[in-house]
Amino acid sequence: NAEKVDLHELVMQACGEYEEKIKESELDLRINAEEKNIFVYADGKQMWRIIENLLSNTIKYSMPQSRVYINLEAGSEYGCFTVKNISALPLDIPPEQLTERFVRGDVSRTTEGSGLGLSIAQSLTALQGGKFKIEIDGDLFKVSVEIPLWKEK
Repeated sequence: NAEKVDLHELVMQACGEYEEKIKESELDLRINAEEKNIFVYADGKQMWRIIENLLSNTIKYSMPQSRVYINLEAGSEYGCFTVKNISALPLDIPPEQLTERFVRGDVSRTTEGSGLGLSIAQSLTALQGGKFKIEIDGDLFKVSVEIPLWKEK
């Protein structure tokens, strides 16, 4: 059910929902949004699930007492949502392998989770005509989701 969705509002709402868990994880959330109204053509429920999966992963796997950066911006064709954080454990895995079902960044992890979060987020992004990209640089984890911008008819 694609419709006009305010990406900024959705991300802010999700961050509000996760505020308590973010504090418990001792993370410092930094949100950077040049524009407040970034309208994308998307399914709101699917977008919520993407954002929720990414925030959940960030809380589970970030180094405590570190900063998490969320950037929101509108390009010429896509609205972009990017999350960057420092991993608590080494990311000794190729980025493309992290989106495989049941794979986690560190095979020795014993925390809860099915390893489906990034796979689901990637699939839901693709279903909406978007782009999903993961980058790893040492312990820096960066995920970007681009969703087509809403075009007035």
